[in-house]
Amino acid sequence: MGILNPDSLSLTLDAINDIIFYGHSITNSERKEVAKWIAGRQGKSGSYAKMFAPTERDFKEGIRLFTGERIHSRAAIGHILGEEACRAIILLDLKDEGVQDALKRASLGIMSRIDLSKRTPGMYCCGTCSASLWRHLAVGGLKDPKRRLEKGMEALKLHRDGNGKWKRFPFYYTLLALSEIELPSAIFEMRYAAPILSRLLKRTPKDDKISERRSVLVERIFEKIG
Repeated sequence: MGILNPDSLSLTLDAINDIIFYGHSITNSERKEVAKWIAGRQGKSGSYAKMFAPTERDFKEGIRLFTGERIHSRAAIGHILGEEACRAIILLDLKDEGVQDALKRASLGIMSRIDLSKRTPGMYCCGTCSASLWRHLAVGGLKDPKRRLEKGMEALKLHRDGNGKWKRFPFYYTLLALSEIELPSAIFEMRYAAPILSRLLKRTPKDDKISERRSVLVERIFEKIG
């Protein structure tokens, strides 16, 4: 099966994220096809804050994040896939007016929602949604991404549970976001999790896609934190 799955925005984004995560190549025709398909979902029924709409299958079956966590809340599915879709379009970097206009509209939609809220800058409603926002910010999305990420890292530190994890934040998805944030404060949070990561490295990984991704992620984090 190719990158595009017309029945699922979630599975399409997972395929894109897999290519990016492992540094695989994508043809120009695939880049164009998938970017235009995602852009065509901007503002459609079910979209969160006028971002990119999940499919009915996504809402019906729930989604699984790149690092394996399962999401079933309709609002969370809409928000997280919307942030992930913005990130994907930025990274696909297709110089197409229609695609870029869709990204601008989506960005304005979520920024208006963020600006109207009274949440801590760099945070959203829950840990998972905040991490999806960070992944979007980490590729230069939205306005003032560095300041928002700095504030997000300050807030994350306050959620430490004292045992190498964070309250309210999904462990692996948060680590995935941290591994993409080029800030000293993100390094500090990864170092905080290092004792748990050391134990995970000693385990024999299961032979499945999610376990492999988690194992590669842990190895990459140790490379970053030294």
